[in-house]
Amino acid sequence: MLQIRCKNINVTKSFPEGASLLDVYQEFSKELQMPYPVVSAKVNNVSQGLKFRLYQNRDVEFLDAREGSGHRVYVRSLCFVLYKACCDVFPNSKLFIEHPQSRGYYCNFKKRGNDALTNDDVERICRRIQEIIDLDMPFRRMEAPTEEAIRVFKERGFADKVKLLETSGQVYSDYYMLGDTVDYFYGPLVPSAGYLKVWGLERFNDGLLLRVPDWNDPTKLAEKADMPKTFEMFAEKVHWDVIMRLSNAGDVNRAILKGHASELIQVSEALQEKKIVKIAEEIDRRFHQEKDPVRLVLITGPSSSGKSTFCKRLSVQLLACGLRPYSFSTDDYFVNRVDTPKLPNGQYDFDNIKTVDYKLLGEHLSKLMKGETVEVPEYNFVTGKREYNGKKFRLSNDSVLIIEGIHALNPLLTKEISDAMKFKIYISALTSISLDDHNWIPTRDNRLLRRIIRDYNKGAYTAQQTISQWKSVCEAEDQWIFPYQETADVMFNSALNIEFAVLRTHAELILSTVPKNCPEYSEAHRLLRFIHYFLPISDKEIPPTSIMREFVGGSSFKY
Repeated sequence: MLQIRCKNINVTKSFPEGASLLDVYQEFSKELQMPYPVVSAKVNNVSQGLKFRLYQNRDVEFLDAREGSGHRVYVRSLCFVLYKACCDVFPNSKLFIEHPQSRGYYCNFKKRGNDALTNDDVERICRRIQEIIDLDMPFRRMEAPTEEAIRVFKERGFADKVKLLETSGQVYSDYYMLGDTVDYFYGPLVPSAGYLKVWGLERFNDGLLLRVPDWNDPTKLAEKADMPKTFEMFAEKVHWDVIMRLSNAGDVNRAILKGHASELIQVSEALQEKKIVKIAEEIDRRFHQEKDPVRLVLITGPSSSGKSTFCKRLSVQLLACGLRPYSFSTDDYFVNRVDTPKLPNGQYDFDNIKTVDYKLLGEHLSKLMKGETVEVPEYNFVTGKREYNGKKFRLSNDSVLIIEGIHALNPLLTKEISDAMKFKIYISALTSISLDDHNWIPTRDNRLLRRIIRDYNKGAYTAQQTISQWKSVCEAEDQWIFPYQETADVMFNSALNIEFAVLRTHAELILSTVPKNCPEYSEAHRLLRFIHYFLPISDKEIPPTSIMREFVGGSSFKY
């Protein structure tokens, strides 16, 4: 008999060898009293589907769709049901699940003959989805030698999955079946379609929007958010992916194998520099307009989006336009530490807007915009107090002020300044490369890998510590950054097509340092598995001014 400990309630019970997680859950269910339906579990801190069978003593933690890996299992399974419904209703159609959008997932759907998608088409797909769920069709996991899995997908015309598996280097590969429909996913699914009670599907632009459960309450749909500028930024990136013939991991790997890595890096960097030049030229144009010229450039973005390097590169291009950019630190306007707001657990909430004396900052900015001189404070991080040491600041006639930070687009920070005098920039690493047509790469994974590498190389945090902080980082972004991103004048995507191949070289060793007996191992294991889909390449071709250098080291900029 096996000894299985349920970590949710710290109770151990005996089970026969080969018992499934479903069997274990049923035995523990009365004591567990989970508030929402269980969709997956972690076994020794590794995410597994509920059909997973146990043959040794293990720790098991059951998850609902609120937890990260549980949510991914739910959404992944829903995507398979959507794909099957599309195949059943429209044989020989193509579905591309491209990227997160409006708190759901944008899907590019191509009917045979490229006929336009209609409301009736969407209704028919929705009816088939509900039929599959009502039938409670089981998801069947198949394990086979990789060459056999490749043959299965070749027969069905899945070039994207064939390229991925051919370059993955795996001896065995898993694939899934739902009825007679075959698909590939890089993580577990729920046992059957009947688990998927909450979903939505609607027309969105020229495609579909798959709506998914709310992170906090999986019994209801996540509230849709209007994000046209974010959609446009994704669309622009996807457009360039098509031009460069890099739509998925298999394309990237094949390009590397053909010796094109250096060229891809050069083109990606050139595209980013072209965008930065256009932004600088637009700021310069608006700086020279007669009424309310732009004097204040505001830059924000989530953690590890590359704000610091972007700010440096933009400053260089503004200088090339004949302007004099000056950076302004909001850190010096921190309130005294004793006045810093706190989180419910008693820790300081350094991400809160009230951490900044935004009223004083607003007054100073207003004076600077009028050409006046102000004495700016300096924050003493040792004493936790703001000090005045005679540091004075004044803008010249040909200068623009740049403020970069988490609250840069929050209107409270600059409400004393006319909107016409502001130029607002939002930057993030919005990954457009997918693993294959149905497996997108979460944009937060890109930034998390960057942050893990940077923190580790600087000696600031271990990979385990960075992962443990990530949830609170994301919560702060949801509260203080994302609500204002659509107010930006321009958005900049800092992700590179070949980035994961470079990050793998750095991240493998760092992620392997996370102990298996800690909760953070689950995320480290998932990230390791994910980056192994990309062939590793050296960072020697990455230029010293690249945004990538902010994370892997070797930047020519001083931070």
